[in-house]
Amino acid sequence: MNSITEYYSDPSFTVFKVPEWRAKFYKFLSVEVWGNLPSNLQRSLSSWYSSVYDKPYSKKIIEPYIRMNYSDKDYLQKFKPPNGKNDFECFQDFFIREFKELPANDSDYVWPCEGLLCDEEKVENLEFVQIKSDVRSVATVFGLSERDIPKNYTFTNVFLHNKNYHRIHSPIDGTITRIQHVPGDLVILRPWIYKQNPSLPAFRNERYNIDITDANNKVWHLSIIGGPAVGTIQLSAGIEIGGEVSKLQELSLFYLGSTCCMAAPISPRFHTKNTFVEVGIPY
Repeated sequence: MNSITEYYSDPSFTVFKVPEWRAKFYKFLSVEVWGNLPSNLQRSLSSWYSSVYDKPYSKKIIEPYIRMNYSDKDYLQKFKPPNGKNDFECFQDFFIREFKELPANDSDYVWPCEGLLCDEEKVENLEFVQIKSDVRSVATVFGLSERDIPKNYTFTNVFLHNKNYHRIHSPIDGTITRIQHVPGDLVILRPWIYKQNPSLPAFRNERYNIDITDANNKVWHLSIIGGPAVGTIQLSAGIEIGGEVSKLQELSLFYLGSTCCMAAPISPRFHTKNTFVEVGIPY
């Protein structure tokens, strides 16, 4: 599956066709086995696992990983090491790579991240989700009540595969009006194992919610969601309530695994469910 732009060397994604029985089995392992471990134990195990990729020897994984996952052998030339480093010192450095130059776009609204658009629907058409003993609406993802998100808003969920760029950017110019950390689980994110409800992990996983109010006084709700092996979800410098953000300004980054949900006052104009989106292309 390819994107409609040429911003990246290799903007592709494979939507796996998992047999029904296998999807149910993976969902059982994720939700009923791993998901029933205490959340703090999930985070401890995930942190321990992710720490492997901070070790200097993990740098040796980068080159074969690129050969295996990208058709363009020069893919990495579009990016630079993070945090002002001169070299990728470990695999985690590759994972949180930075653009040398962010995509430029004249559109007022852009996608905040790169990945598979695995869910896209009007809020009014979304069904309630059963999570353990609770029934939750889509507003729960954003830490809000139903009345806080207009029914005509559009909910989107972008799944970031391990190979994707893992920084989240602002989709608009605006003012940050809310930041919320929601503790939770770290169940598996891969949407193809949840079939009818690819966004199920967003309702229960640990996440940061950020509201950005645009010039028309419309609120864009973002939810930055962690998964297994996520060591940290880190907000970027200067991201605080009351702060002004410009379109494509960095909001956060993931240290392994992630999903980004959004409830927006307009619907995507060029993308539908199960298509690939990129940072900075028109929303």
